[in-house]
Amino acid sequence: MIEKRSPFSRKLGTFIDLSEAELNILTSLHGRRKSYTARAEMVYQGQLDQQAFVLAEGWACSYRLLQSGERQIVDFQIPGDFLGLRSVLFHLAGQCIEPITEVQASLFNANDLMDVFTRNPRLGRAVLWAASRDDSMVIEHLVGMGRRNAVERTAHLLLELGARLMLVGRGTKAGYDCPLSQYQLADVLGLSAVHVNRVLRELREEKLVTFRSGRVDITNYDGLITLANFDHDYLDHYRPFTKQAHLLDRYTS
Repeated sequence: MIEKRSPFSRKLGTFIDLSEAELNILTSLHGRRKSYTARAEMVYQGQLDQQAFVLAEGWACSYRLLQSGERQIVDFQIPGDFLGLRSVLFHLAGQCIEPITEVQASLFNANDLMDVFTRNPRLGRAVLWAASRDDSMVIEHLVGMGRRNAVERTAHLLLELGARLMLVGRGTKAGYDCPLSQYQLADVLGLSAVHVNRVLRELREEKLVTFRSGRVDITNYDGLITLANFDHDYLDHYRPFTKQAHLLDRYTS
């Protein structure tokens, strides 16, 4: 049975007040759960008609492989996130998905998703809102790659991960557990691992944030926000489904 304060329900509960009926629908999505070890392939690039996932525990990453064998990590996934949602609707995986740690994930297919939308349009809108927010993060990463320097880019990513983890009850403004290696940070930031190491040392020496032994400790939260020019708006954590929900209820009730 899915708990009301599980990462998945907490995330969707940001956008709508979940009813008992909606919690029951979320429970049905969690019916087929599977474990994956770190670095086990969950989805491969170009895979046809694969299932999508809701991550219950652990961290994963999505990435694109180049012909040279190099990879670009597109994003990291944390508990409560969808994995492969777009691919299951388009029937073709445009990226690889790989666990960073051991993960627990619930599997569903396009029919499951369409059933959710049909049975409860309000919940379907919340899923769409969450997916749109994920797209906003990818856009923000692209802006960071093109217009932020290495220090700003790294600080911005650490703040974004913290905000996402706070949303699902896995972090605070003081910090959060983070299993990422410097090589994984390098692959998402478009930097070398050596450069990432220098940037993290600079942030530590400036008494802003320390990333050590699987833990991010934020020493100066406001200072880190100022350095990264971090704006929460693109995450939409603080503008939940209010006015928009009331307007759309006219057409879905």
